[in-house]
Amino acid sequence: MQGYNRIILGGRITRDPEMKQVGQNTLAKFGLAMNRKYTTQSGEQREEVTFIDCEAWGKTAELIGQYFTKGSPILIEGKLRLNEWTDGDGNKRSILVGVVERFEFVDSKGGDGGGAKSPEFKRRKPSNPSGAEIDAADIPF
Repeated sequence: MQGYNRIILGGRITRDPEMKQVGQNTLAKFGLAMNRKYTTQSGEQREEVTFIDCEAWGKTAELIGQYFTKGSPILIEGKLRLNEWTDGDGNKRSILVGVVERFEFVDSKGGDGGGAKSPEFKRRKPSNPSGAEIDAADIPF
């Protein structure tokens, strides 16, 4: 399929979302860590972690900044974008970034937020420490 670019990733946020105003728009930048446990052919248990930088814009960014912190589990949907630049030494550099278009609140099985042996994600309602009513139209899913 030519031109098709979709990702769905689940993991934990590696740092508190960095919030910025870009003109009239809000930007949230954060890292996402995704763990994979497996057994080698020799029976050895191994774990690998993949990291990806992510960004969200607008109302999605505002909600991520409001409800997520380092260590929070999240499920994101969006697309990959390749950022390319030349560093101060003249070297060409690039990085893949996950651009978040939608997200879901998730929690590990048992609700303790810790890494359950086999994570099963389930929806959970956002906490609302302010007590103000949340308009369902403000949640992007």
